[in-house]
Amino acid sequence: MARYYDEIPPQLIEWILQQHMGMGTSTVSPKGTANCFHIESPTRVWYEDLTGSGVETVAHMRQPGNGRITILFHAFEGPPRILRLWGKGTVYEFGTPEYNEYIPPSGRKAGSRAIIVIDVHKVGTSCGFGVPLYKYETQRTILERWCDQLESFDQNGEAQSQSQSQSQAPPPYSSEQNETNALVKDERGIKAWWTLENVASFDGLPALQFAHDSSVPPINTFDKKAPHPTLSQTKSITKPAKGGKAKSGSGETVRLLMAFSLGVMVTAGYVRLVISRIR
Repeated sequence: MARYYDEIPPQLIEWILQQHMGMGTSTVSPKGTANCFHIESPTRVWYEDLTGSGVETVAHMRQPGNGRITILFHAFEGPPRILRLWGKGTVYEFGTPEYNEYIPPSGRKAGSRAIIVIDVHKVGTSCGFGVPLYKYETQRTILERWCDQLESFDQNGEAQSQSQSQSQAPPPYSSEQNETNALVKDERGIKAWWTLENVASFDGLPALQFAHDSSVPPINTFDKKAPHPTLSQTKSITKPAKGGKAKSGSGETVRLLMAFSLGVMVTAGYVRLVISRIR
């Protein structure tokens, strides 16, 4: 049964923070990196927006007359539940004072390009009886590892203005720099990526305005020695030990193959019966 609240109840705050994945906005953008979502109060939440090939959430937050956002959580483990947070979102980009108030360099994730602050005006829960059960394995590190590699090019010899010296950094937070004041970006760096991919949405709405031209170095907390899980490391189907019994994953696979084979045999027999009657 669906229930609605005007703010996030205390008993749901703990549940939200235990979830490994949620979805934000009408663009249906899955979020799964650990410790990106934060609850400031029962009526305000925010999350760290990481770099991607798209930038739809930021663009929709800045679209005149829009700014609406819905955060969706599913219970993939434990008792079933669906939870939605409806609200209005505000964007604070990397390189701005507001961003730094939320995320100092000592706490920034690799690839962090903005934060989305959401003023929640409605909270809704529903049964979630149709959501399947999944076993959580681990967080992927591919995105942060890739962004960390890009940011290393911007950290070494940070981009400088073409018309200014090393001691005089270009004016930050300005998106209207002329060609003589343009930042010289390393084409291998993350700011070049933001410039190429994240200044507009796929349908041309303005998105990033400051991050790609800021003079702030992209320092992050990514651990380069962090485990790099692969699909082979997370597979539950394993071969049985010599002389031992197959594990549950293998048993399930055998049962599925037997069921499939039986279905093929039954179908073939039915086809032969139909053909014999036609003759």
